[in-house]
Amino acid sequence: MSGSSPRPEWLKVRAPSGARVEKVSGALARHGLRTVCREARCPNVGECWGEGTATVILLGGICTRGCAFCSVAAGTPAPPDPSEPERVAAAAAELSWRHIVVTSVTRDDLPDGGAAHFARTVESLRRRAPGTAVELLVPDFAGNEGALRTVLDARPDILAHNVETVPRLYPAVRRGAEYGRSLGLFRRTAAMAPAIPLKSGIMVGFGEREEEVADVFRDLFAAGVRSITVGQYLPPSREHLPLSEYVSPERFDGYAVLARETGFTKVLSGPLVRSSYRPA
Repeated sequence: MSGSSPRPEWLKVRAPSGARVEKVSGALARHGLRTVCREARCPNVGECWGEGTATVILLGGICTRGCAFCSVAAGTPAPPDPSEPERVAAAAAELSWRHIVVTSVTRDDLPDGGAAHFARTVESLRRRAPGTAVELLVPDFAGNEGALRTVLDARPDILAHNVETVPRLYPAVRRGAEYGRSLGLFRRTAAMAPAIPLKSGIMVGFGEREEEVADVFRDLFAAGVRSITVGQYLPPSREHLPLSEYVSPERFDGYAVLARETGFTKVLSGPLVRSSYRPA
């Protein structure tokens, strides 16, 4: 199936609008922040911003990997901006965010993969927006345990990392990533900081088989993850990995049942679900 095939009705949503959206857009522009909400064209942006949540991207707009599904450009990034953690916290305080998801592009060019920058952002948020829950959606830090420790020592409220797809499809979907390395991140986190809830996300529509998704659920649960999201892959452009299929709402319901039967306590599964959709 081509990514240009007509979208089914269940994937059609209205563009976000209204006073709250305008207010958040203005604040993000003033503080010079990037968000997944806008850059990934998230269909839930109006709902999330209206409920006092957002997903901020740290460390610029250039990734060192360039996954085939992602709209972020690959290349050589600029050095980290030391003012960014304070700008994130200032926006959270101004907008009275209830929950913030802080993520980043992958920065394999940095010795710690950007871990210290994540930690400083958490510290700034704790100081300037103490009422905001902080969820970190982190890259794999190339398996660097010291980098992971730096992030965990900042004590985020939730630690998330997305496996994105089934292991068989990693060479096509997640160039530079390793399924086992992602599972290892969760296992190490569960051992080092057992009080921090763990969350992961997977997209479907790449050509995965249902039994492969079930295996991923079991692997994640065994690694300590208790919160899972399942959403539809939608190619950002014709140049990205083509869509294999539109997964029906009924199959998403089936994945939700399967995840709960596996043992997950928090499950969001649906065509419009994204990994940072609704605090889990």
